Amino acid sequence: MTVAHAVDIQDFINARRFSKFQWLIFSMCFVIVLLDGFDTASIGFIAPSLLGEWHLTKPSLAPVLSAALFGLAFGAIVAGPLSDRLGRRKLLIGSVAIFGVACLISAFAGDLSQLTILRFITGIGLGAAMPNAVTMMSEYCPDSRRSTLTNLMFCGFPLGAALGGFLAAWIIPHYGWRSVLVLGGLVPLVLLLVMAAALPESVRFMVLRAQSKEKIRAALRRISPDADAVHDFTLGEAAPAHHGNGIGVVLSRSYIFGSIMLWIAYFMGLVIFYAAINWMPILLKDAGLAPQRATLISALFPLGGIGAVLSGALMDRRNGNRIVAACFALTAVSVFMIGQTAGNIGGLVLLVFLAGVLMNTAQSSLPALAAAFYPTAGRGTGVAWMLGIGRFGGIAGSFLVAELTRLHFSFAGIFAVLAVGGIISAVALLVKQAVHPQQGSKGPSSDRAQALAH
Repeated sequence: MTVAHAVDIQDFINARRFSKFQWLIFSMCFVIVLLDGFDTASIGFIAPSLLGEWHLTKPSLAPVLSAALFGLAFGAIVAGPLSDRLGRRKLLIGSVAIFGVACLISAFAGDLSQLTILRFITGIGLGAAMPNAVTMMSEYCPDSRRSTLTNLMFCGFPLGAALGGFLAAWIIPHYGWRSVLVLGGLVPLVLLLVMAAALPESVRFMVLRAQSKEKIRAALRRISPDADAVHDFTLGEAAPAHHGNGIGVVLSRSYIFGSIMLWIAYFMGLVIFYAAINWMPILLKDAGLAPQRATLISALFPLGGIGAVLSGALMDRRNGNRIVAACFALTAVSVFMIGQTAGNIGGLVLLVFLAGVLMNTAQSSLPALAAAFYPTAGRGTGVAWMLGIGRFGGIAGSFLVAELTRLHFSFAGIFAVLAVGGIISAVALLVKQAVHPQQGSKGPSSDRAQALAH
């Protein structure tokens, strides 16, 4: 057997079939993202029960609806740089433990204040988990399938949110709203045991940090036994001109403008997403639908995330910025049309699902776009900060609808305001493409090409 003196990690992954080991990593990351979606959306589905049991007004729900989002933003912003310093695995295991325990305890909250605090802590864990799952998956993917697989993994988020709606519609009448939080807390704790036993460190991170060659070889051996023939490993990208600091990479002259455009796009997308999943059950109920029907129709919105798989395949072959921008533009149209169909159940079902497909396809594609944009030294921070800063859009969306209802905006007026967010996101990505055309030609543009471009 001929010994290869030095092999680029990405070339090694690209040249081999997607292994059972990589599918295992995908499965764990998918479940993390699914649980994130389930847990994040659960508060919106239990909101009508809170109104009745604790005798609350609708505007008073804004703090508890947005508490997890504040935690999500804080967790992501802090966890990104830590991930680039300490590794993806430690952050993933710790974050799943935090949100699992906190969600379980939330089920026993005695009043709105307690629930708000516990939702914030839950959000910290969720905020740290999501970007690290995206980064881990991206760094074990071949270039030719990175956007497809990352988007497929990210489909877990809207799928989890939709699952939360369908389960809530069934279990709340039988077991009460607390049962939703119990379920959302127990499942992550089971997953935690699997992760502790089977989740590896990112092989790209290990090479970047010059960790033991045997550890790197052991991880690659689970992809292919050919790793035994490799003497040394490289990243195949230029050394970062920012002292290897994740924050330095993201805020550098080479990346700052693209970073800001990604932040704006994700922020405005989450204005729409969280406004819809947190308030749509209440808005539809106020528009005359029965509570259970309002919950079921609302659950169709996050279910639409299945469209992200097609988007990922297109991003692996075409211009990712333009594809996602087009999805956001169509989202604006469909969200506006929801507001025009409150009295037509059939039309409402169709439009909510269509808007969900477009909205979640666009939003679920942004992490893959960000993972392809940044080099290894800044990928954890870049993805996490986009997700973290974007979460403030979710907070804004929750408070925006609360304020619009206080100002007595009509059902149509509320959705017309939300539609503007889709237009802003589309414009931001087109501007990013104009400034960074070399990084938008394909979703999984290689780190090597990015390094040369700067």
